Amino acid sequence: MSDPPGEFQLIAAIRERIERAGAPESVPGLILGSGDDAAVSVHEGASAITVDALVEGIHFQMPPFEPRNVGHKALATALSDLAAMGAGGSEAYVQLGVREGITEEQLLELADGLGALAATHGLAIAGGDVTRAPSLLLAVTAVGQAATPDALVRRSGARAGDVLAVTGELGGAAAGLMLLERPELGAALDEPVAAGLRRRQLEPAPRLAAGAALATAGATAMIDLSDGLGGDAGHLAAASSAAIRIQGDRLPVQAGVGAVAEAAGADAFELVTGGGEDYELLATLPPDRLEEAAAAVAATGSDLTVIGSVDSGAGVELSGPGGESRPVGGFDQLRRRPAPPDRS
Repeated sequence: MSDPPGEFQLIAAIRERIERAGAPESVPGLILGSGDDAAVSVHEGASAITVDALVEGIHFQMPPFEPRNVGHKALATALSDLAAMGAGGSEAYVQLGVREGITEEQLLELADGLGALAATHGLAIAGGDVTRAPSLLLAVTAVGQAATPDALVRRSGARAGDVLAVTGELGGAAAGLMLLERPELGAALDEPVAAGLRRRQLEPAPRLAAGAALATAGATAMIDLSDGLGGDAGHLAAASSAAIRIQGDRLPVQAGVGAVAEAAGADAFELVTGGGEDYELLATLPPDRLEEAAAAVAATGSDLTVIGSVDSGAGVELSGPGGESRPVGGFDQLRRRPAPPDRS
């Protein structure tokens, strides 16, 4: 395998691979996409715009990540932010930092991951930039749409008396990372269960359809679970000037999390509440809209589980499986850093 080609040849090759993966060249409202000095889009209604980045040695290592996983996850994390606002994705822009030693084929496999997820959600990769960098970097700006600004769900709308609910299952990404780093922890697991945990870390599924369903069904506040249930509930509570009560015995836990935690000598409850990167949606809803919301989320292929409530006050109160008070934790991007990558 050869070193990466020149900048413009690489951009052309990446564009071709993204198109080959099935991502649309254009979407409604995108007038001019990749290939000019800037993209041009004209959208009716309101736009939600988010930026997310993955940095080698901070957010991932290769291996156990493959380049395709990096492309998928970089786009997925940005789309999850749009999902948390109930926005539908329309286009994305990609900043690629290329380190010394990475090959052209690895970069094209990264584009395969981007393109495949973009195709799944009908999203156009409308432009971006390539530069040299000390570590592999992939930053994605995603743009989503809603009919009006009021149709977008913020973190700040939770009200006392609302129920607190979460989509899907929790803990899988944290357990999956442990399996990737220490495969022997999965010795007691059936392979489909272990594969599901690893996949949850490597290729998370942004809940765009579920987010839109919750917005339509009256969610008053919403956030995606990137930093862990405890940490993200704290963000929601602070933005809403409200108290969040979480009942630990009601949390939906992905199969295999407990077994991995036991094998590692870790606290399964901490994995579930503080591990992060599940990219599920945490939402607050008026009680009289819960049944409608649950049915709408079920129609997207996910589940909605009530795990607590909103009260007057501030902060997060977390009870353990036995009802005992537990500390609230979460991931902090600037305080937790893994060891530098081993490129030997």
